[in-house]
Amino acid sequence: MRQREQSPQLSGARCAADGGLETSLIAAGLELPLFAAFVLLEHEEGRRALREYYAPYLELARLRGVQLVLDTPTWRASSAWGDRLGWSASRLAAANRAGVELLEDLRDPRRPFTISGCIGPRTDSAPGEPIMDAAESEDYHSVQIATFAATSADLVTALTLTSAGEAIGIVRAAAVAGIPVVVSLTVRPDGRLNGGQGLGDAIAEIDAETTSGAASFMLNCAHPTHVAAALDPPGPWLERIGGLRANAAASDDAPGDAPPAFAASCEALASRLTAVTVLGGCCGTDGRHVDALLGAWG
Repeated sequence: MRQREQSPQLSGARCAADGGLETSLIAAGLELPLFAAFVLLEHEEGRRALREYYAPYLELARLRGVQLVLDTPTWRASSAWGDRLGWSASRLAAANRAGVELLEDLRDPRRPFTISGCIGPRTDSAPGEPIMDAAESEDYHSVQIATFAATSADLVTALTLTSAGEAIGIVRAAAVAGIPVVVSLTVRPDGRLNGGQGLGDAIAEIDAETTSGAASFMLNCAHPTHVAAALDPPGPWLERIGGLRANAAASDDAPGDAPPAFAASCEALASRLTAVTVLGGCCGTDGRHVDALLGAWG
């Protein structure tokens, strides 16, 4: 295992991230049960599809002259989802390690990039589902986080979180494992988290309960217009948001924005999200969206 160095994204360097991994793979004709991309890691055809997915982002970072952060395809590779798919704990652990190994194989020593061990929420937080508290979350997520901590992953990123409690547990588990963590929250069209909490209040609560333990925060899986609604009232908490990975469409049944329109919508947030250094996409986006975004953000 190589020694971890501080990721460029945590030192203020401009970084590109990838786009919507799962939606891109599905659009390419791959079957992802329960939106689980990690199942592709078990066979060569799936690993080839993943390498083909990541390749344009490696080239984009080279052409744009920016740093790159790539997430492992393991957003669903935790026990609740593994149980639903019939995967054992040991098989899940192997998939998480394989996700890191796949990205290691893509790393060019002349142009290294940050490997982020990707984790996701325990549930999709549908209406009526219980919200995890911090203790439950720490217990649940510690297994996957510890697995990443034992690899050469540079950090872990928790994508698409919908509650402060689950985020607090993840930050605490990462501290125990000794690996940096980025917390990425998502908001509803009204700009609030699923339980109704405002984004600023959620970030303040997470920081207060973890002694500002998250390396930074990010926003993902929300359209730029939803993100805009989340940024009021402003406060010092805005300086904790270091990344933006928005959706191309405002709803599941709306058409996705073309890359120029997507980039313009995101760029409109730039004056308010002044600490953002990581720019990428989420559902419905691909390399064209990320390229346009990097060009528009300035």
